[in-house]
Amino acid sequence: MTDVALGGGDFYDEPHVFAVYHAHRTSGTSPNELIEGPAVLELLGPVHGRRILELGCGDGQFGRFLLQAGCAAYTGIDASARMVALAQQALDGTAGAVQRTRIEQFAAPPASVDLVVSRLALHYVDDLRPVFERARQALRPGGRLVFSVEHPVITSCDRGWDQRGPRADWLVDDYFVSGRRETAWLGGRVVKFHRTVEQYVRLVQDAGFTLERLCEPGPERARFASEAEFRRRQRIPLFLLLAAGLPAT
Repeated sequence: MTDVALGGGDFYDEPHVFAVYHAHRTSGTSPNELIEGPAVLELLGPVHGRRILELGCGDGQFGRFLLQAGCAAYTGIDASARMVALAQQALDGTAGAVQRTRIEQFAAPPASVDLVVSRLALHYVDDLRPVFERARQALRPGGRLVFSVEHPVITSCDRGWDQRGPRADWLVDDYFVSGRRETAWLGGRVVKFHRTVEQYVRLVQDAGFTLERLCEPGPERARFASEAEFRRRQRIPLFLLLAAGLPAT
């Protein structure tokens, strides 16, 4: 494991990290799929006919899903070369496109999309204020912003996390000290940025959005084959989701 903490795109381009991450996400048992994914879909609602921009698209599988669900157009951006290569494969033959760029640097034509979505990527961004402002500009009247991040009780502190096995204890500390965090994860060291729940809400509102819903999804028993794992996932919120909208006129 390297001692150098890397930003999101560079982190996922590390060969070992990428391999571990891909195995985790395709295992069918990750909380991303069992908890966060269903909650995101609930907040999105019907996507038929929508023009969608995804910030931090990863391997492009979610973009492919959205296109199969009937969205009119899809563009994903990601900073990781490895992720973009996978996304290009996933979107091959569809109306979707992917660009390699950092979330902090994305640009979209004004009023060009109906929905901006981001799944578990914005906690890698230091300054979200301009990101949300550009998202607002890219959206048409009545457009929506829906995103998920690691829950702030997770990003606040990683002490007590034993990398040798499933995490059994969580320590919340320095919760009101926002900013850079370095943590060991997936066999590497990654840089994330901690914010409180209130700070996420204020950033969204300050960008001109109206908050529609805040969600801290818990596990649903039917999705878990293991009773022990279901009970472990009941102990602490892993994800924070926000949905916000713009006036229709």
